[in-house]
Amino acid sequence: MFRESLQRTVDRLAGGVAGILMGFDGISVESYTKDGEEGLDIQIVGMELAHAIVQMRKATENLDIGPLRELTLKADNLVVLVYLLNEEYFVACAVKPEASFGKARYLMKLLAPQIQAEL
Repeated sequence: MFRESLQRTVDRLAGGVAGILMGFDGISVESYTKDGEEGLDIQIVGMELAHAIVQMRKATENLDIGPLRELTLKADNLVVLVYLLNEEYFVACAVKPEASFGKARYLMKLLAPQIQAEL
C-alpha cells in the first residue's frame, strides 16, 4: 500500500524522481524510484537523511522552537522534500531542481496523512 502511495505522488510530479518511507533508524519501510532514474539510490539518500533529521530534531528541541515538521534539502542536481510523520518515521520525495516545488510540497502534504493513517 505504501509503495502505491509513493509512486502516485512521484509520478504526478513533472521532474519527480523517487520517494521513500523510512524510519529514523535508517531502515526503509518502502520506496519507489521512477523508471529511468536508476542512477539515484533513494535508500542511501534516505539513510543519510535519517541521520541528519535526527540531529535537526535535537536542535529544534534544544532551541525550544517546537517540533520539526518538514525539511527541504536543495542541491545542484536534486531537491528532497521531507515530512516527519511521527516519532519513528518520515516520508521523502526527491525531485529534479527544475520541478515545481510548490506542487511537490502540496502533494507531500496530501501524502503524509494518508501514510500516517496506514502506519
